[in-house]
Amino acid sequence: MKVNDRVTVKTDGGPRRAGNILAVEDFSEGTMYLISLDDYPLGIWFFNELGHEDGIFVEPHDHRVL
Repeated sequence: MKVNDRVTVKTDGGPRRAGNILAVEDFSEGTMYLISLDDYPLGIWFFNELGHEDGIFVEPHDHRVL
Protein backbone atom coordinates (compact mmCIF):
# COMPACT_ATOMS: atom_id res chain seq x y z
CA MET A 1 0.00 0.00 0.00
CA LYS A 2 1.19 3.50 -0.77
CA VAL A 3 0.36 7.18 -0.17
CA ASN A 4 -3.14 8.16 -1.38
CA ASP A 5 -4.43 4.56 -1.40
CA ARG A 6 -7.92 4.07 0.03
CA VAL A 7 -7.81 1.69 3.02
CA THR A 8 -9.82 0.48 5.99
CA VAL A 9 -8.53 0.39 9.57
CA LYS A 10 -9.44 -1.79 12.52
CA THR A 11 -10.38 0.15 15.66
CA ASP A 12 -11.38 -1.07 19.13
CA GLY A 13 -14.89 -2.41 19.35
CA GLY A 14 -16.29 -0.90 16.17
CA PRO A 15 -16.58 -1.61 12.48
CA ARG A 16 -13.62 -1.03 10.14
CA ARG A 17 -13.31 2.64 9.12
CA ALA A 18 -12.33 3.93 5.68
CA GLY A 19 -9.57 6.45 5.12
CA ASN A 20 -6.63 7.47 2.93
CA ILE A 21 -2.91 6.89 3.48
CA LEU A 22 -1.02 10.16 4.08
CA ALA A 23 2.42 8.67 4.87
CA VAL A 24 4.18 5.29 5.09
CA GLU A 25 7.17 4.40 7.29
CA ASP A 26 8.80 0.95 7.10
CA PHE A 27 10.45 -0.65 10.14
CA SER A 28 12.01 -4.08 10.70
CA GLU A 29 8.95 -5.15 12.77
CA GLY A 30 6.35 -3.87 10.28
CA THR A 31 4.96 -0.74 8.67
CA MET A 32 3.45 2.44 10.10
CA TYR A 33 0.69 4.15 8.13
CA LEU A 34 -0.59 7.69 8.74
CA ILE A 35 -4.30 7.44 7.90
CA SER A 36 -6.70 10.34 7.37
CA LEU A 37 -10.16 9.46 8.72
CA ASP A 38 -13.33 11.57 8.49
CA ASP A 39 -13.16 12.65 12.13
CA TYR A 40 -9.31 12.81 12.14
CA PRO A 41 -8.44 14.52 8.81
CA LEU A 42 -4.84 15.28 9.88
CA GLY A 43 -4.28 11.57 10.42
CA ILE A 44 -3.67 8.87 13.02
CA TRP A 45 -0.74 6.42 12.94
CA PHE A 46 -1.55 2.71 12.66
CA PHE A 47 1.04 -0.10 12.78
CA ASN A 48 0.91 -3.33 10.76
CA GLU A 49 3.06 -5.89 12.56
CA LEU A 50 4.86 -8.46 10.40
CA GLY A 51 3.97 -12.11 10.98
CA HIS A 52 1.00 -11.57 13.32
CA GLU A 53 -2.53 -11.59 11.90
CA ASP A 54 -3.89 -9.85 15.03
CA GLY A 55 -1.31 -7.09 14.47
CA ILE A 56 -2.74 -6.04 11.07
CA PHE A 57 -4.78 -2.86 11.41
CA VAL A 58 -4.60 -1.37 7.88
CA GLU A 59 -5.91 -3.23 4.83
CA PRO A 60 -6.70 -2.19 1.24
CA HIS A 61 -10.24 -0.82 0.85
CA ASP A 62 -12.81 -3.27 -0.46
CA HIS A 63 -15.99 -1.49 -1.58
CA ARG A 64 -18.03 -4.60 -0.76
CA VAL A 65 -17.06 -4.39 2.95
CA LEU A 66 -18.41 -0.89 3.66
